[in-house]
Amino acid sequence: MINQDTINKIMDTARIEEVVGDFVALKKRGTSLIGNCPFHNEKTPSFNVSVTKGIYKCFGCGKGGDAVHFIMDHEKYSYPEALKYLAQKYNIEVEETVQSPQNIEAQNARESLYIVSEYAAGYFANELWTGNDGRAIGLSYFKERGFREDILKKFQLGYSPDVWDALIQNAVGAGHKEEYLEKTGLAIRNDKGKLYDRFRGRVMFPIHNFTGRVIGFGGRTLKTDKNVPKYVNSPESDIYHKSNVLYGLYHAKKAIRDQDNCYLVEGYADVLAVHQAGIENVVASSGTSLTTEQIRLIGRFTENVTILYDGDAAGIKASLRGLDMILEEGLNVKVVLFPDGHDPDSYMHHVGSGEFKQYIEGNRRDFILYKATILLKEAGTDPIKRAGIIRDIIESIAKIPDDIKAAVFIRECSSLLQVEERILLSELNKMRAAKLKKASGGSSSPQSQSFQQHQQAQQHAEGPPDNLFENPGPYEDPGPETAASNDLIQEQEIVRLLLAYGHELVNWDGIDNMYIGSFIIQNLTDVVFEDQLCSGIIENYREEIENGHLPVASQFIKSPDRNIAELAITLSTSPYILSENWENKHNIYVRDETVNLKATILGGLFHLKKTKIAGILSAISKEIKTETDPVNLEILMQRFVLMKGVEREISKHLGITILK
Repeated sequence: MINQDTINKIMDTARIEEVVGDFVALKKRGTSLIGNCPFHNEKTPSFNVSVTKGIYKCFGCGKGGDAVHFIMDHEKYSYPEALKYLAQKYNIEVEETVQSPQNIEAQNARESLYIVSEYAAGYFANELWTGNDGRAIGLSYFKERGFREDILKKFQLGYSPDVWDALIQNAVGAGHKEEYLEKTGLAIRNDKGKLYDRFRGRVMFPIHNFTGRVIGFGGRTLKTDKNVPKYVNSPESDIYHKSNVLYGLYHAKKAIRDQDNCYLVEGYADVLAVHQAGIENVVASSGTSLTTEQIRLIGRFTENVTILYDGDAAGIKASLRGLDMILEEGLNVKVVLFPDGHDPDSYMHHVGSGEFKQYIEGNRRDFILYKATILLKEAGTDPIKRAGIIRDIIESIAKIPDDIKAAVFIRECSSLLQVEERILLSELNKMRAAKLKKASGGSSSPQSQSFQQHQQAQQHAEGPPDNLFENPGPYEDPGPETAASNDLIQEQEIVRLLLAYGHELVNWDGIDNMYIGSFIIQNLTDVVFEDQLCSGIIENYREEIENGHLPVASQFIKSPDRNIAELAITLSTSPYILSENWENKHNIYVRDETVNLKATILGGLFHLKKTKIAGILSAISKEIKTETDPVNLEILMQRFVLMKGVEREISKHLGITILK
């Protein structure tokens, strides 16, 4: 329903590195940007962003696309929703052919959940700043806690009146359906079918997703009644999954990336306090135990985590539990312990912003020293307890995937625990061996298998091989699986060459005014493509040329057919980047296929045709083995000899010797 001119403007304006950079910490490598993939768990970056091509590609899980597809995949948006998100990001006015009602009803149920959540956040905020009870109770509470107004407004804090159905009445009056209030958990239906507000008489903390949209709430009671829970949080919904959310991440992600460190706290108020101290790279686990998914969210932006938990016994235990999980994900961990049982919130208001900032910067300790000190203090001189604690610490080190980091911590532990380093290493190796033995029983993941297959295909798709003068020996039937694999590799190579060089001019053999794309298509008249996607791209390319247009790679990359788009992206990118050290340090010059495009293009065509001939020879060989009629057998033998002759001619062009 969005005007095509608007779509074109959005596509022309959106920059892939800026869009992806809002969700993933990217680092430059060669001509591309790399980072940890947001779509699957990985510790070694395989997620590539090509600025020049305007696409992303993960060589681990295979995900790829342009800026619009990234938002669709990451946020689970529809195509129009993704376009609107990008339009808002770049301040582009969206023109629609049919205007929807003004944010009262959405085009689909999921969008309605976002809309009603945004409405509730606005309602709560308005109550805090303009409502009589909100100002007298909610705003007074925040000011007594020492929070500035700019911090309250930044996080859209609010107040829910102590009335059974205040939000429901206002939301329904504004045109929102009770159905969506109930699905977001803002309203609860009792046994008699009556709806009432979940949050009543509480200060409200809206929870935002990556893109800043409200997806849930945390509400803190201001009553002293012990029978009333201190915090009430939104339940799970289609838009809110608490194990995948970190409170404050929307406001913190840029600072985390810039500072290359993330402060992890326990509660909503802790996040506000640390922000007020001028430290914005802080998030909280939203009142839940730290989850693996939350740790991986942090890992997209930095490898360094500093835990700021309560200084009491419960806070210490909580930090120790979370440490091992963070270590297992390959992140570096430091801990700050606050004095006298303070938490980040209370300590910031106790000493002030400046001293608070100095304290956490000066009191960060490596997790191993922190854990060892705390546990050894508990154990005292009891040798049995000390042995158990040493084993506990080694178990933590065993979770670190980086061998060098683990070795450094073993050395530090040896000194701290007064145990010989070799003994600690022996224990570490035992634990790792047990872990490997346990893991070895499983098969490789589908993602790993997919990546291996892609690597093999990519290696074949880099142009003609260097060993062109090898002697392949007598003809041997490669078998159906090998033949099919070779077929696919060579067909994809032709598509790759079309996408990469189709717009270049032929500059060999006296050919003038012909594009390489037209040259390739003309030389494929005798070839049938077996792969449906490759065949589709080839036929589309042929039709465009016949209609007087020369296709470009972006047409296929942005194809409405997602399968074609993903294949075009895969063939337009590579997980390998040539290091400059080959030439600069070793004086080794690696062949660039663009230097001799004639050899590259002709090599691709001849390799494809040679593969097709091999398939024909294989089929004839099978017929010869089963044919009993002498006449038919003679015909088959003649066809075989003819095809061998064609194969020999192709091999001459490739520089390969075919033995008789």
